[in-house]
Amino acid sequence: MTSITTSLDEASPASSGRLPLSGLLALAAAGFITVLTEVLPAGLLPQMGASFAVPESLVGQLVTIYALGSLVAAIPLTAATRGWRRKPLLLSAIGGFAIVNTITAVSTSYTLTLGARFFAGVFAGLLWALVAGYAGRMVPSHMKGKAIAVAMLGTPLALSLGVPAGTFLGAFVGWQYTFGIMSGLTVLLVGWTIWKLPDFPGQEAGRQLPISGVFAIPGVKAVLFVTLTYVVAHNVLYTYIAPFLVPAGLAGSIDKVLFVFGLSAILGTWMIGMMIDRWLRELTLICIAAFAVAAVFLAVWSANSTMVYLSFAIWGITYGGVPTLFQTASAKTAGDAADVAQSMMVTVWNIGIAGGGIIGGFLLETTGVSAFSWVLLAMLALAFIAAVRARSHGFPVVAAGQ
Repeated sequence: MTSITTSLDEASPASSGRLPLSGLLALAAAGFITVLTEVLPAGLLPQMGASFAVPESLVGQLVTIYALGSLVAAIPLTAATRGWRRKPLLLSAIGGFAIVNTITAVSTSYTLTLGARFFAGVFAGLLWALVAGYAGRMVPSHMKGKAIAVAMLGTPLALSLGVPAGTFLGAFVGWQYTFGIMSGLTVLLVGWTIWKLPDFPGQEAGRQLPISGVFAIPGVKAVLFVTLTYVVAHNVLYTYIAPFLVPAGLAGSIDKVLFVFGLSAILGTWMIGMMIDRWLRELTLICIAAFAVAAVFLAVWSANSTMVYLSFAIWGITYGGVPTLFQTASAKTAGDAADVAQSMMVTVWNIGIAGGGIIGGFLLETTGVSAFSWVLLAMLALAFIAAVRARSHGFPVVAAGQ
């Protein structure tokens, strides 16, 4: 009875043209904690290395093992739980973060922490597979994009505000306390989720497509390919920001550059969210093209600090919007199979992160950072062409008045 009442309560704002913000912000908070859990070790390398008596390079693998957990678990775990009711499944994923971050907070063993980080990635893979579809089911179809944009707001907020704050807090009170605080916040989020989110049924067994069938849905492959090429381009540059900023004399201003990037990403999320339900295809093409323009600026004026800041602001705006664009395109394309399609998105996204890091590392050791912008342009050209061609399915042309 409780779940029925909650569902009706959450449906009312949507049916009256208002977003169910309390529930959507709970999803955004889940995303915030997920991203913060993923990347915070990168900001606490010295402290964690000293605690575990291991080199900083090994602490960096705490981020890698997290991505590996998401990569290997997202698709099979999401497919295996398609029949589960959505709210208990989401709570399991959120509650998992409370457990693994608590283990991390009290652990004195690098090996134990490594294992906890792997399972954190597993929970992240499941959570990201659920968020977009969950948000989309809370509103009418013509408001799905806006709802997903609100639910995705946690990502740019975590990158622009959460990571710097967590890094400062970790240096001030100790990294263990930082993870402990995240566990406490996650417990509060569990209560918020129980209170404000509606429940939805899982997919009936007779309607469940095999994974190969979901992949074969027209438009799914196009969305995944555009996502992969964009994320590879993004991570070639993002992973190696420090050496890239040296020619402009900004090596000591990484925090300021990333702050500009993060604020721009928040702006991009808001801008895309306002227009996505009507202009999804056009906004996707604009974001890819704008990132390409930023890459050209960085290629031509890589030693000009003003142009670097401008380029990072443009790049941030596009990056803030594309997760919402890609996840909305995936959810709308896959329909009832949205959660499995989103798990494929999680997998492709993590492949893109790894691929960008590998390609960027190879370029750094061979040609140097001067080649970054041109590789970005090549990847973005592939993404743009694929998005243009997906005019029937994936990123469809919408007739006037629809």
